Amino acid sequence: MAYEQLKESVYKANLALVEAGLVVLTWGNASGADRAAGDGGVMAIKPSGVEYDKLKPADIVVLSIKTGEVVDGTARPSSDTPTHLYLYQQFDTVGGIVHTHSTCGTSFAQAGREIPCLGTTHADNFYGAIPCTREMSDAEIQTDYELNTGRVIVDTFRSRKLDALDVPGVLVAAHAPFAWGKTPEKAVENAIVLEFTAQMALHSLALNPSVRPISKVLLDKHFLRKHGKGAYYGQPK
Repeated sequence: MAYEQLKESVYKANLALVEAGLVVLTWGNASGADRAAGDGGVMAIKPSGVEYDKLKPADIVVLSIKTGEVVDGTARPSSDTPTHLYLYQQFDTVGGIVHTHSTCGTSFAQAGREIPCLGTTHADNFYGAIPCTREMSDAEIQTDYELNTGRVIVDTFRSRKLDALDVPGVLVAAHAPFAWGKTPEKAVENAIVLEFTAQMALHSLALNPSVRPISKVLLDKHFLRKHGKGAYYGQPK
């Protein structure tokens, strides 16, 4: 089967979102990229509106990253495909993307607030606050909405000079979270962490509304010991 390994990986990533409690009904999707395949690589994504308990690896749709043309599969790809496609085009280190409507992450998005880095659990995985985009204009919503969702995400990262792998997630204002990673599996992991940090931030702000983000020194220590060039957490690879 063409792209069998990629489709299997994306299939499992979508099911993992359900198992983690990050999606209900069909509110979410996961995709993955194989940048070595074809001219400019391909991405695979869940078909639109298909219930997770009926999803099969063969249902996963594969598209050219360069053109967006479907190269494998007969189903209609997720309605969020233009967002995923644009992120793959602009963030060349990303190999997996997840979109959810998880409760606490979405609550921050609906409030138009970033998730502040209030402790070391957050800092172990995200190098600072998880940003929230600006609100989209009426014109951006009415025309090419999903593509413009990707654009507003990329604009947020470019304007703030953020690295996509240092901060592997974002909140789209009035919408919901996106997370990503080098693989679909890592994207799911980052989506789980995003929701967990959002839960902790909500509790922390409720207990102490004046709580402040952790210091740069503590942020650097916790993030860079796991992700920096001199990382020493875990076992050598």
